[in-house]
Amino acid sequence: MRVTTVQSTTLATVIYDEAREVLQLEFLSRALYQYSGVPREVHQALLSAPSKGRYFNQAIRGRFPFARISPSPSPRGPKPQPRTEPRRKPGTTPSPD
Repeated sequence: MRVTTVQSTTLATVIYDEAREVLQLEFLSRALYQYSGVPREVHQALLSAPSKGRYFNQAIRGRFPFARISPSPSPRGPKPQPRTEPRRKPGTTPSPD
């Protein structure tokens, strides 16, 4: 398996298994996709393309079977946890129970 970190505004890492013709792409969003049946020439062209994102969109996306193998995290971070105590106005103190 060949792992390559790339300079791109779209992709972070390109992993290719030549024996299985499997291309795994990690996007900057951290989403990880696996494409099957990708010839060696397509992998090599992706690595040498001046715009990795453009090449991906023109030559890979929609042309090979794929599976998403990890979700991308929310761009806003984790969901806020619900409050466990009622809100009160600033400057007030909670009433004793």
